[in-house]
Amino acid sequence: QVQSVESGGGLVQAGGSLRLPCAASGRTFSRYAMGWFRQASGKEREFVAAIGWDERSTYYTDSVKGRFTISRDDAKKAVYLQMNSLAPEYAAVYCCTRGGLYSGAPLSQRASEYFIWGQGTPVTLSS
Repeated sequence: QVQSVESGGGLVQAGGSLRLPCAASGRTFSRYAMGWFRQASGKEREFVAAIGWDERSTYYTDSVKGRFTISRDDAKKAVYLQMNSLAPEYAAVYCCTRGGLYSGAPLSQRASEYFIWGQGTPVTLSS
């Protein structure tokens, strides 16, 4: 069964950094777009970042550009979200998700285009 399992969340001071790994399964992991979404308490789920074949094909929501970096290691079937300069408004449950087969087309920020979701890992900010 294909699945995604996130880890790395926790309590971090504002201005600090966290790296969220996501372990995925599936024999053809490298062929799929991967993404990160987040959902803060009382708010709707929102797109954070996506990656195609490699770091030359990435897409970020405006609020995290320059702070977050998405990357992948196909040999390990893993995707990562490096989060720097964390601000209080970034506190949320972060979910890793697998999209469709990546063809080089623009990456999507729509949750409906991602199909395999993890349980999420919580990120809490302290001031």
